Amino acid sequence: MSEKLKINVVIAGRSYPLSVKNTKEEEGMRKAAANINNLISLYEQNYAVNDKQDVLAMCALRFASQVEISSIDKNDTTGKALEKINKLNEMLASHLE
Repeated sequence: MSEKLKINVVIAGRSYPLSVKNTKEEEGMRKAAANINNLISLYEQNYAVNDKQDVLAMCALRFASQVEISSIDKNDTTGKALEKINKLNEMLASHLE
């Protein structure tokens, strides 16, 4: 049984203690925290925001929308691939008859 790793990540100047399963998950958490902090800096430089909660909400929306857009793109690609496979199957079936 493997023990969980204890790490701390800093987001928006606050430290968050976390438990992760392995070094891969640790790397992912640290990269995610770095991405959030970079986006926070970008928003603070480009928008007149006084409240960290507003900036964090904007970050959450940005990252969540990226996940949703990626999911939509994947579904579109999968649907198009299935259409092509079905057309190929129809063509093969007609040649075999």
